[in-house]
Amino acid sequence: MKKKLIALGVAGALAAPLIATAQGTHVTIFGRLQAEYSTVHINGNGAQTGILDDAAQSRWGLQVAEDLGMGLRAMGRVEFSFNPGSGRSDSAREQWVGLGSDQWGELKFGRVQSPFKDFAGGHTIDPFAYTSLHANGSGGLMVASQNGLGSGDNSFVNSAARYDSPVVEGFSMSALLMPGDARKLDPSRANAGSAAFTPGVLDPLRSGDPFQNSGGEDGEWDFQIAGKYSQQFDALGVNIFGGYSRDNVSNRMKSLGGVIDDEEIWRGGALISFADLRVRGQYEAINNANPLGGAATCTTAAAFGNAAGSLTLDGRGQCNSAMNANGDGWLWIAGADYTIGNTMLIVQGGMATAQSIGALAKKDIENITAGVIHSLSRRSSLFGGYQRVWVKDRNLAAAGLDADRNVYSVGLRHDF
Repeated sequence: MKKKLIALGVAGALAAPLIATAQGTHVTIFGRLQAEYSTVHINGNGAQTGILDDAAQSRWGLQVAEDLGMGLRAMGRVEFSFNPGSGRSDSAREQWVGLGSDQWGELKFGRVQSPFKDFAGGHTIDPFAYTSLHANGSGGLMVASQNGLGSGDNSFVNSAARYDSPVVEGFSMSALLMPGDARKLDPSRANAGSAAFTPGVLDPLRSGDPFQNSGGEDGEWDFQIAGKYSQQFDALGVNIFGGYSRDNVSNRMKSLGGVIDDEEIWRGGALISFADLRVRGQYEAINNANPLGGAATCTTAAAFGNAAGSLTLDGRGQCNSAMNANGDGWLWIAGADYTIGNTMLIVQGGMATAQSIGALAKKDIENITAGVIHSLSRRSSLFGGYQRVWVKDRNLAAAGLDADRNVYSVGLRHDF
């Protein structure tokens, strides 16, 4: 009997720390449900209407946090997307583990968002981000490139470390590092003719992604760094930001893919608010757009589906912000919104210019968007509007394609 009591006592002593740890860990279930009734009409093609979530914003996930004491906390996030309009379950979104401190900031390891997406401009500068009326893809904001760095606005970055500083006197910064060979480790880039992952094998069956073995220079790190200043002066709010992104290319990429040099993106912008009025703008300069998953390409997630004229003639998606392969260019967006009660009125426009290089002619893309977002509650909102995109692209004209488009959309979103 005494032996049994001793055994139970030892088991209880061993279990106590596990129970305390479990009780000290906070797990939050979160998510978003979104659906849009949208019509996309591309010149030369019939108008296409659907009730979908082309923006791939419907998701669910788990946020984990544990207080480690002395102001330190352990964190984690697992997130997956789905499409209510099609019943399709899509790919993983953020998946990371990290440490955080109010004094030192947060450090994350795994699959994260890029600072150009959620910290300095990007989707934070566009009220219609995550809807069919978005600026990225239609000209005005950088598209989500396929490179591991993810310098675009809609991508996630694999095999990365990200640091976000605390805010000090209104100043803060964010930095991201990714090993140059990280893209070679992605099993989704397996040879289409084989179930196995074979790094470095030329795969002619993967349109827009011809080379799996396309990491950066050996031993070098792709990186992205951004900073901003945010302050409120009575009714005047000021948010100024800037950043730099670099995607190194390897000698193998240069020899197989005809890549000229490392891709660089510079960004700057501001959002100024006064009472219920907000005015904002952002400018990006791109040097040496990478044709193997960089600024000269975009993912189907960024384009909201297959772009017309690429994989299908009647695709709803668009990749109009992409640069010419190995070329330079710039993008800008400017807009204003005014809030009346629970309703925000929005007007904005933007432009993307891809400079000519070799046989690829210069192209200009312009867009204008007008719409409204009405908050039904803190978690639910209605949105809708109209977008017009003009495309001056001799490369498309030579192929008999016209990418000018009109987009009409109304949608409902609920966060939980």
